[in-house]
Amino acid sequence: MDFKVDAELEDMRKNIRHFIDHTVDPLGDQIEREDHIPEHIMKLSKEIGLFGLSIPEEYGGLGIGMVGKCVMYEEIGRTHNGYTTVIGCHTGIGSVGIVEMGTEAQKQKYLPRMATGELTGAFALTEPSAGSNATALKTVAVKKGDKYIINGSKHYITNAPIADVFTVMAITDQAKGAKGITSFIVEKGTKGLIIGKTEEKMGLRGSHSSEVFFEDCEVPVENVLGVEGQGYVNALKILGNGRAGLAARNLGSCQKLLELSLKYAHERVQFGKPIVEQQIIQHYLAEMALDIESLRSMTYRVAWMVDEGMNVIKEAAMIKLLGSEIYNRIADKAVQIHGGLGYIKEYPIERYYRDARITKIYEGTSEIQKNIIASQLMKQYAASHSVNA
Repeated sequence: MDFKVDAELEDMRKNIRHFIDHTVDPLGDQIEREDHIPEHIMKLSKEIGLFGLSIPEEYGGLGIGMVGKCVMYEEIGRTHNGYTTVIGCHTGIGSVGIVEMGTEAQKQKYLPRMATGELTGAFALTEPSAGSNATALKTVAVKKGDKYIINGSKHYITNAPIADVFTVMAITDQAKGAKGITSFIVEKGTKGLIIGKTEEKMGLRGSHSSEVFFEDCEVPVENVLGVEGQGYVNALKILGNGRAGLAARNLGSCQKLLELSLKYAHERVQFGKPIVEQQIIQHYLAEMALDIESLRSMTYRVAWMVDEGMNVIKEAAMIKLLGSEIYNRIADKAVQIHGGLGYIKEYPIERYYRDARITKIYEGTSEIQKNIIASQLMKQYAASHSVNA
């Protein structure tokens, strides 16, 4: 495994780092206050190619593979997580389905405009009765001639208020359970597609999630994504593909928290000396660094496996679990190192602390990741013992 990036990708990384540190990050407090990402930031993000991270070159994207995406995600993760989530949702679960499962006609229609950011993507799976149990969908799609009529609702849909293209999961055959779920591409403005109220969240300000309703929503048959009945499999692939990217974004946030903590520990004086000279603070910093390097190593290993076309169901779940747990641990230590300053809104530490919490819930809870890992271990055990029998 060689995770060394080429000169072109390294130049891109440096440019993104400069953009994030000098253009986006100084506006973190403003984004937090206004719950809005300034339009000029989004415009610049599109111009430098951030909306095309997941899209192949032939459709106008960067075509840099999962390792390359993780390099960019790590840099993006260094700033306000609301901004990070808007970009990450679009380039991850919002567009990967079309890239991986779309027909050539679908790719030609949507991907070039998604690469430039003209169209923003969202992923609509979660429902009031179907969160961790993603097979318990109530949204139904009934085929009538050359159309499907979709009825139902979704909630907690990231990017929904700004999305132009939704990847939607719905039941097409209730008798088949998970094998009766189909995925669809639904465009903004489609009759019967209604965007509901925007949720007030603990964190991720500037990134908006909302309910989505389908009331006799007519979707043409050519907007079926993949094969009818393969929607649940598609959802697992889309979520699995994005987990290395999410871990890389968490990694960037962890690195930023370590840098802020190191700086503060050298500047803050207690008992006549900088607190960095206190052994307990040194231990906190050492533990943070150890967690970061562990996360970095596994993130890029899983990304490499994705690029090699390997099965990463277990490893993707591991990296999602590890990334969210480490981010929360590091955010907690950063608050402790900063003391009272880490608890007030004048400094970004408390914001990272709040933002970190959702990573243990969205795109598959930590508990579900453990279930996936255990299930894969049992399958591997059964397969190896069957061969040896």
